[in-house]
Amino acid sequence: MSKELVIIFVKNIKLGKVKTRLAKTVGNQGAFNVYQELVKVTEKATKNIHADIQIYFSESIDETKWLGVPKTIQKGENLGERMKDAFINGFENGYERIVLIGSDLPDINAAHIKDGLKALLKNDAIFGPAIDGGYYLIGLNKLQKFIFDNKPWSASNLLDVTLEELKRNNISYTLLEPLNDIDTFEDLITSDFYKSNKELQKKIKQLHD
Repeated sequence: MSKELVIIFVKNIKLGKVKTRLAKTVGNQGAFNVYQELVKVTEKATKNIHADIQIYFSESIDETKWLGVPKTIQKGENLGERMKDAFINGFENGYERIVLIGSDLPDINAAHIKDGLKALLKNDAIFGPAIDGGYYLIGLNKLQKFIFDNKPWSASNLLDVTLEELKRNNISYTLLEPLNDIDTFEDLITSDFYKSNKELQKKIKQLHD
């Protein structure tokens, strides 16, 4: 068993349940197609990580993803509770450095995850800032429950609020490279992820013709 764990939060890929903001412009089928491709990016980014990996699905376990990797289901009423539960489980199982990521980042790669784990050797917490004010990655070397409590989830000041609380509690942290996620049609069409995926472009175009 490794001392390092990478937790991946994955939404079950269901029509009308993923990328709902994006679906307002590309439709449910388009959002479904985009999320399918984003999960593939996440799978690729986590393929050659030397840490242990655990998949947390939103509703039900899908054995067709991350073959041979342990899988479970997220527990909690909101994102904070679900992430806190996952970190609690990880630390109770003996891991010393834990990084958690989502599965909808077009530019995530193995280096981001490795850098996050490495940073936890010298910092108590690590965050990968998202352009929208949240974060795409969080890492801890010790459970800090307050990070997950009473936070403005999905708000543009989430990371700022979290970092201020860390400072008040004298918790050391560092930040990774900022990345953009895909929530809107503008996010999608301006991303290299979309520009380089001819098959996805074809599917989205067909839905709009």
